[in-house]
Amino acid sequence: MINWLLLVVALGIILLGATVFTNGLEWFGKKMNLSDGAVGSIFAAIGTALPETLVPIIAILFGSKAAGHEIGVGAIIGAPFMLGTLAFCISGIAVMVNRGKRDDYPVMRVDTIVMRRDMEYFMALYALAIAASFLGGHPVIKTFIALALLLTYGGYVLRTLRGGNGNHEVEEADLDPCYFAPKSHDPHMSIITFQVLGSLLLIVWGSYIFVEKVQVISAQMGISAFVLAMIIAPIATELPEKFNSVIWISKGKDTLAIGNITGAMVFQGAVITAIGILMTEWRLEATALTTVGITFASVGMAYCQIRWKRHLTPGTLLAGGIFYLAFIGFVVLGRG
Repeated sequence: MINWLLLVVALGIILLGATVFTNGLEWFGKKMNLSDGAVGSIFAAIGTALPETLVPIIAILFGSKAAGHEIGVGAIIGAPFMLGTLAFCISGIAVMVNRGKRDDYPVMRVDTIVMRRDMEYFMALYALAIAASFLGGHPVIKTFIALALLLTYGGYVLRTLRGGNGNHEVEEADLDPCYFAPKSHDPHMSIITFQVLGSLLLIVWGSYIFVEKVQVISAQMGISAFVLAMIIAPIATELPEKFNSVIWISKGKDTLAIGNITGAMVFQGAVITAIGILMTEWRLEATALTTVGITFASVGMAYCQIRWKRHLTPGTLLAGGIFYLAFIGFVVLGRG
């Protein structure tokens, strides 16, 4: 029981750190006069994706060789899966709950240009990353693909920052008070920086405890560390995206809400998978490939609606929940 308790504590530390980190990055976006699309798809996305970035890194660096790599790859593959299924579903439910506030229901108030761009980048980069697992693990090929992913993500960031797409700049009313200066309407950049660095330390600490306890529990229960990490880690580490998106949808800020999710997926499909390619053997088994297929199916449905209908509706996002439950059934039945 003590190991399970410490696992829950570790997840709480990660969530606290991610929440404080995201708040700091949103204030950074305001100080830099950035648009909704940039804040949602870049800064909020990277901030809320930080826990699922650090969990695999710490698992690979400090875990035992076998379990550490299983936990690392599980967390890497599980992160976009959770966002493309569960987070989409929760966002769809949030829109339906708030339909009384929406004269244009069921059409969501998203910038389809931003959403389409994010999904295209994600599907292309993630497909390249998955393809790397079938290329024999040659170090030159792996390094080339990892660098291609990182450089392409850099291009995506520049394209997002340069293209406002008509989004308004982030207003102070859109943000919670800066946690390290709650009474200030214009916190100094040094305070924001200290908040970001302090929350980063919390995330690293929580991730270290989490990895240690997942190894112990998986050994005690005879459960694959890969499956345990793929299910538990992303559910907890994706909470910031889910919470942020629900809040933004309740305020009618659908571009921020969905952009936070899709932007995090681009980050995960490029940066986190590049880390996995460089730091592990990057050989994906049947269970991992199943989650990858489900992720592409769920994101593909939303992309097709945006591409052909030029709008997004909550019903399409709810399909992500069906895909998620199908995978849980797959695991429970022991087919993985």
